[in-house]
Amino acid sequence: MRKEVVLITGAAGEMGQALIHLLSERGVDNILAIDVRPVPKPLRSRCRAAIMGDILDENLFGRLVSEYAIPVIYHLAALLSTRAEFTPEAAHRVNVNGTLNLLKLAADQSSWLGKPVKFMFPSSVAVYGLPDLETKEQVGAVKEEEWNQPTTMYGCNKLYCEHLGRYYAHYYRQLAAEPPHNGVDFRSIRFPGLISAFTVPSGGTSDYGPEMLHHAAQGKPYACFVREDTRMPFMAMPDALKALMTLELAPRDALTTHVYNVTSFNPSAGEILERVKAAFPDAQVTFEPDLKRQAIVDSWPIDQDDSRARRDWGWQPDYDLDRAFDEYLIPNIQKRYAAV
Repeated sequence: MRKEVVLITGAAGEMGQALIHLLSERGVDNILAIDVRPVPKPLRSRCRAAIMGDILDENLFGRLVSEYAIPVIYHLAALLSTRAEFTPEAAHRVNVNGTLNLLKLAADQSSWLGKPVKFMFPSSVAVYGLPDLETKEQVGAVKEEEWNQPTTMYGCNKLYCEHLGRYYAHYYRQLAAEPPHNGVDFRSIRFPGLISAFTVPSGGTSDYGPEMLHHAAQGKPYACFVREDTRMPFMAMPDALKALMTLELAPRDALTTHVYNVTSFNPSAGEILERVKAAFPDAQVTFEPDLKRQAIVDSWPIDQDDSRARRDWGWQPDYDLDRAFDEYLIPNIQKRYAAV
C-alpha cells in the first residue's frame, strides 16, 4: 500500500524550508522532503519522511515509485545562477535532467492515481535576456512571451524545463498506440529575486539585496557586486510561498497558460541601501561592480508584467517595498542576529 505524500525536492534550501513550515502550519502532515543535504532537524519533525538523496539517482526514484503515491510535487531543487555559470554542465544535469526525472515520475504517478499530478515548478526572471540597458529601459515590465533569450545556463535550464512541462502536460508519448490520458498538471511561476529574513542567501545573482541586509545586521562590510543604479524585480519570501500555494489551488480551467510572472517591487540597489542604512546606520556598503555578474543582471528586465496571474488566479502580493522592509525583513533579521 503506497503512502500518499506531498513531495518537495530541494527541501533544505531557502524556499524549501519556508514551504515546509507553511504547509505544516496549514495542517499538511504528509510531506516527503528530499535534498542532497540533510533537512534541518526542526523541519524533519514536520515531515512524514525526510530523505537525503540526489534527484539524478535512479535508485532513489525506484524507492519513490515503490513506496509512495504522489499527487502533488513541488520541484524546488536546482543549482542557482551564479554557481551554474562556474559549472554549467553540472547545472544542466541537475536543473534539466533532474527535472526530467521528476516529470517522468509525475507522469507515471498520474497513470497509477487515475488523475493528473500537480507539478509545481519555480522558474525565474533569468529566462529573460535583454540586449542592452537602453532596451531594458524602453521595454519596462516584460510579459511571459517576450525576450525569452537568456544569457545564463540557469536561465536556459529554466526556460527549457518550462517547455518540458508543457510537453508532459499535453504531448507526452503522443505517438503511442494508447497515449496517457491523465498527464501532468504542470504549473510554473517565474519568480523575481527573492528576499528572505530567515535563510542566508545561497548563490543567486540577485542576492546582492539580501546579502546587503544580512551583512549590515552582522556589522560586516559588504561590497555590492552591481552598480547603484541597477534595478530589477524582487519579492519577499512569504509572497513567493503565497504565489505557489495560490496557483497550486487554482482550478485548472481558470488557467490560460502553464507559466506565470509574479512580482512585487523593483527598487534600485541604491534604494535598497537607503532602506538598509535607515535600519542599520553603521552599515558599511560599497559598490564594486563585478562586470560579469553585472552584465547578467543588466540582461534581466526592470520589472515583470504579472497581469495574467492577477487575472487568472487572483494574484496579489501582500508585501510592497515598505511593508517588506518595515514589517518582514528588518525586524526578523534584527532578531536573528541579536540572538547570536
